[in-house]
Amino acid sequence: MTSAAPLLVDIDKRGVATLTLNRPDAFNAMSEDLLDALTAAITALNQNDALRVVVIQANGKAFCAGHDLKEMRAQPSDAYYAALFARCSQVMMGLQALPVPVIAKVHGLATAAGCQLVAQCDLAVASTSAQFAVSGVNLGLFCATPSVALTRNLGRKAAFEMLATGAFISAEEAVTKGLVNRAVEPEALDEATGALVQQIIQKPRVALQMGKALFYRQLEKTMGEAYSDAATTMACNMMDDSALEGVQAFIDKRPPKW
Repeated sequence: MTSAAPLLVDIDKRGVATLTLNRPDAFNAMSEDLLDALTAAITALNQNDALRVVVIQANGKAFCAGHDLKEMRAQPSDAYYAALFARCSQVMMGLQALPVPVIAKVHGLATAAGCQLVAQCDLAVASTSAQFAVSGVNLGLFCATPSVALTRNLGRKAAFEMLATGAFISAEEAVTKGLVNRAVEPEALDEATGALVQQIIQKPRVALQMGKALFYRQLEKTMGEAYSDAATTMACNMMDDSALEGVQAFIDKRPPKW
């Protein structure tokens, strides 16, 4: 891809895919082209059996400022807006459906759909310079679609306060509220994200794939249904060669041979 592409995709020899939002002059706002590029990248990654982790980062001063308001304002119609937000929702659900953990690597502003993107990722590491907001309400537009991911990360009152006020929170507040796993100094962001990636790729892919799918399924079920699903998933996982080897290695007091 050229440097002018809205999304840069790189996959290293470890199976770590890095998706870089690349509209720095527009604070990486989610244009239609960027949404299309994300959709295509997610589709391709879903078919990559060597994939281990996905990292989403951004070029420029901001992580993502949400939807491209100039583009949205140019085509005011119910049909256009419905299709646009449906496309964005497809991207968000696609990230959850990926069989590997997805990590948001955040610097600068993450607002509206940009904050939604952070919330939708399985994990998030932020620079202490990062700030987060679902600020659509400041423009008269309640951040309805971002609220779906936000309310699945934060407590209800904390989430609604962000949605109703449009106020920014710091990276440290984002950690406390559950939006972000950890906040580090800007110069340590690469190292902290890399360390998390390294921890993940040392684990069997099949266990993480089954576990991630179950993690999100059970959230939408009753407790009884969740336990039933979890027990079935764990039994299937236990019969996988990687789990059998891992347990035997523990018994033998040696490192597993994965």
